[in-house]
Amino acid sequence: MASLKHIDVFSHNRASWDRQAAQHCEWSQPVSAEEIAAARKGHWQVRLTPNPLPPGWLDEVAGRRILCLASGGGQQAPVLAAAGALVTVFDASDLQLQQDRMVAQRDGLEMQVVQGDMRDLSVFADASFGLVFHPISNLYVPDIRPVWRECFRVLRSDGTLLSSFYNPVVFVGDRDPSIAKQGLIRPRFSLPYSDLEHLDTAALADKQQRGEALVFGHSLSEQIGGQMEAGFVLTGFYEDHQPNPRFVIDRYLPTFLATRASKPRGLS
Repeated sequence: MASLKHIDVFSHNRASWDRQAAQHCEWSQPVSAEEIAAARKGHWQVRLTPNPLPPGWLDEVAGRRILCLASGGGQQAPVLAAAGALVTVFDASDLQLQQDRMVAQRDGLEMQVVQGDMRDLSVFADASFGLVFHPISNLYVPDIRPVWRECFRVLRSDGTLLSSFYNPVVFVGDRDPSIAKQGLIRPRFSLPYSDLEHLDTAALADKQQRGEALVFGHSLSEQIGGQMEAGFVLTGFYEDHQPNPRFVIDRYLPTFLATRASKPRGLS
């Protein structure tokens, strides 16, 4: 088995996402000028999962300082900026961030764009933001507890964290295409899952050769319990279905999870 210490996960995944952005993947297709114009008029929505956010999760953003965390690609951050928020978008991939820069320049938006590791937000002072918007991305880091701790630190008292992630059950099954073709789910991997620890040497080398991002399936104790350990209070939760199933399990249960959490009032 490969050891975690022998691979620079951040650099590998940054390069992988640069490659995906260059290929205009689904998450690197910027919003249109028409969507920005509509957002300026008050008609907008951003998504943590395929379906819209529940009522009350993010209704008013004008004047709020928002950190779009690991959220490059020219999608959520420009919409929030056009709706009146003071937005900083932070991402590992400079080419993903380039999409945000492009939209900002095209449509005359004020946005701060910062490249870095979601586990290290030391570029930001304590209590810098009122909201952190963190759509599905923490599967690309081996340990998410630093992410939650940093989110808590950079949020103001009574600030809000909106986050989404995969139901960890998606990481358990054997990925042999012949198994999936039969409509079967064969449990193979334990949780928490790690490409580095669970793939054999040949499979891991093949994934690296193809330039695919390395992924980690964090347990619910790490995802939800980790937020609470960092100091957050959970104030909302929902599940969502994958509209275009990739795995057999996607056909049977909602594999996207989202949380709304707050930093208790009075904490600095």
